[in-house]
Amino acid sequence: MSPALAALAVFPGLALGGFLNVVAARVPLKRSLVRPGSACMSCKAPIVWYDNIPLISYFALRGRCRSCGARIGLVYPAVEITAAVLVAGCLLAFGLTFYAAIAAFFCCVLVAISAIDIEHRIVPDRIVLPATLIVLAAQLVRDPSLEWPLAAFLAALFLFIAAVVYPAGMGMGDVKLALLMGAMLGKVVSVALIIGMVSAVIPGMYLLARHGRSARKMGIPFAPFLALGSVIALFAGEWLLDAYLGVLRS
Repeated sequence: MSPALAALAVFPGLALGGFLNVVAARVPLKRSLVRPGSACMSCKAPIVWYDNIPLISYFALRGRCRSCGARIGLVYPAVEITAAVLVAGCLLAFGLTFYAAIAAFFCCVLVAISAIDIEHRIVPDRIVLPATLIVLAAQLVRDPSLEWPLAAFLAALFLFIAAVVYPAGMGMGDVKLALLMGAMLGKVVSVALIIGMVSAVIPGMYLLARHGRSARKMGIPFAPFLALGSVIALFAGEWLLDAYLGVLRS
């Protein structure tokens, strides 16, 4: 697909990002995604439609609620921008195909889960398990193969063992997220896991340098790092895996 056509996906991507913000705000609280309508998390004042336009409203309001002036977190525009970029990227990389639709759905789920884990330190079953079933079913329809369920199982098993060995650094939510990653990525889920775990070391080392031994009791959200690895593996996993295997053969 041409870059110009893929760029058109930015606008629906921003709208999807706005919906993902609703998901991230309400699912952890076990609230309906439909009712009541959008409202300020601080003063509960209803948000009118012109203050609910993705990205534009945030900058128009200078990141504050019109009613009470409470600051609106940067996570809201970050979610919208990330979703828009990833949706457009899926169309650019994979064209107007069924696989692009699966990939875009996968990316949107990763964005929502990352936002929730950053805020609440959880990976909700209400999102990750249905998403895994949807992605796995779609992949099997697109390409009937044992690669998808087998990769899901092995990725989850790998993180399950890691969680058992080091429970303070990883939770069962991350294990369930690995199911989703394997179902989508197949064999290149190994790339996603390696990148996710290596990238998580950086903030861990920073905390250790700043707080010493007490840093061991400070948890960091792991899902965003797994999401980062998953996105890189989605777009470049085959190339990275081939390059790595090529180095081993040489």
